[in-house]
Amino acid sequence: MELNKKGWLNEYLAFRWESLIRIPRESKMTAHPEHSLYRILQPTGLMYGHAIHMIAHPDATKWNERDRMKVLLAESLISSSLLYSEKIVLTPEELSAMVKKTIENIGNYYNNIFPELATSSKTLFGRQKTTVEVAERILEKRIEETATYKKNFWSYFFHNSLLFLDVYIFSQWIHTQADRLVWEFFKYEREELRFSVVKVIALAAHANSSIAPEERKLMEYFVQSAGLNSDRRKEANRIFDKGVSLQEINLPTKNSWILKKYFLEMAILTLWADKKLEEQEQQFLLSFCQYLDFHADDLENSMIAMEGFVLEHWNELELLQNKQDYQQVSEDFISRLSRITSNNQNRLLREVQQNATLMELLRQAKNNEPDGEAKEQMRGALLTILQKVPAISIISLPQHFLSLPVLMRILPPDFFTQVLASDVK
Repeated sequence: MELNKKGWLNEYLAFRWESLIRIPRESKMTAHPEHSLYRILQPTGLMYGHAIHMIAHPDATKWNERDRMKVLLAESLISSSLLYSEKIVLTPEELSAMVKKTIENIGNYYNNIFPELATSSKTLFGRQKTTVEVAERILEKRIEETATYKKNFWSYFFHNSLLFLDVYIFSQWIHTQADRLVWEFFKYEREELRFSVVKVIALAAHANSSIAPEERKLMEYFVQSAGLNSDRRKEANRIFDKGVSLQEINLPTKNSWILKKYFLEMAILTLWADKKLEEQEQQFLLSFCQYLDFHADDLENSMIAMEGFVLEHWNELELLQNKQDYQQVSEDFISRLSRITSNNQNRLLREVQQNATLMELLRQAKNNEPDGEAKEQMRGALLTILQKVPAISIISLPQHFLSLPVLMRILPPDFFTQVLASDVK
């Protein structure tokens, strides 16, 4: 599949067909579609403007960063439409009709709410384009607007994080009647949400009463990419220079769990830009969670997600290249995951005991030191089992950081002794 040629979207949909049909069915099993959408988006990295994991496609290794982001954006828009569908898809024909309508909606959505991306429905020679052709071109234009990864990983990271807002607004828009008033409302919402992220970054940057040079750079990158009008741009710079209080910020978060989660994680990432979280900044995050009407668990899960991201990409995060900082982040991350595994010890025991391959590897390891291949099999199996814990299943785990020795530290003390003891019984 070549992403620079026409027809790539149809090819990708054919490849993903079996996975797509499960999305609307699984959404009915969760408390809210926003939780399901977060479960889909967070591990990919789209929420933060970066393709964290390689997409499971045979040609994925040939794609550059922008190619991966284009595919992720397409899949995220389609997934959000399927998740918010009021009907359960039971047949391939129903899925086909739903996906066809979604592709048409993607074209209408961007043409009306993102006028700078407007794409004609006809070719230069007057031929009517298919809805897939229109959607392909619009997605290409949208990704062309994003930043190119160069030397500064953080600039790329924040520059492209607005793609999440595309998906969020799309999930709200698809249930409305398409008329001029609706278009104008969502164009206004697009601008308001972008400005809200500016306020969150400013709020987080002032958390310790001083603005780090890294945080100022982030603000400049974000204001440039947010497409704000001149008045809003001036207001953004004023807020960043003078600061803004929680009472003044007035975020549009009513009834939207995933939007609040996005704001929280953008705040955490802003604080990460100057290498570490200070005590004042940690206190700010607790206050911000209260403002968002979140519980301590929401902050804990977001901290795990963000720390995992930082650990996975430490070599790319040039502002975080410090051995002591890395050690601190590592220990914090391990401690957080350890608390979760301790609270879910019985569940993990059952999962391990039901995995015949892992159990056999553990029996062999009891008598002989496992070789490299066996250790990698054990590591892969344990990572799969960890992802079944609800508190962990919705976030991306740092695959490279979580070596077998690290996993042994994360699991409860004497965990494997208990596993093998129950096996004997």
